[in-house]
Amino acid sequence: MHYRHELKYSIPYTEYLAMRMRLKTVMTTDPHTDASGMYRIRSIYFDNSDDKALKEKNDGIRIREKFRIRYYNDDLSFISLEKKMKVDNLCLKYEAPVTEEECRHILTGDTVFMRDHPDSTVRELYAKMRYQRLRPRILVSYVREPYIYAPGNVRVTFDSQIRTSLFTQEFLTDEVSDISATDTPQDMILEIKYDAFLPGVIQDMVRVTSLRQQSFSKYGACRRFG
Repeated sequence: MHYRHELKYSIPYTEYLAMRMRLKTVMTTDPHTDASGMYRIRSIYFDNSDDKALKEKNDGIRIREKFRIRYYNDDLSFISLEKKMKVDNLCLKYEAPVTEEECRHILTGDTVFMRDHPDSTVRELYAKMRYQRLRPRILVSYVREPYIYAPGNVRVTFDSQIRTSLFTQEFLTDEVSDISATDTPQDMILEIKYDAFLPGVIQDMVRVTSLRQQSFSKYGACRRFG
């Protein structure tokens, strides 16, 4: 495990179209995408009644963490519990697979099984659900278009159609009563992740220097509604 750089930008749709054309000349599509080159992500984020995770984000706390559970393309055969840690623009992610049945237990607060779970990330969430009162707080869905570049372990993604719901019990259902989480749904969220360095060819294609970095948080944007 090691920290990776993570940069986020909100870009207009026209810039997205131009950028993806440039990136496609040197980057490859993530093999986990569907025929459209995209996949849908659905997540549940955890927080407590004091909004610890949300306040740390809004207050710009340098070192912070959050827990979430997510799956891709409506496929419940692989569900992942994630603990994401951030130090400024560096991030580190721990993942633990959980079954659909385990996920349903977590959503209903039936967490006894987590106490002796073989994965330490599940046990840590159990402890923090007990002592920090973490609970499922909000459901977040969006579409991601990902590209990869081996040198520097670079991953560039475009996220769109960010939607949210307070009905966390709908997390594992086909239909979700959600709404748009952004005021300008046509805009895209550009994320750039890499290890020690960002190759010059990618810097040139995304033109990072001309973009205004944003501390955009999907969780923060969705928490506007509750």
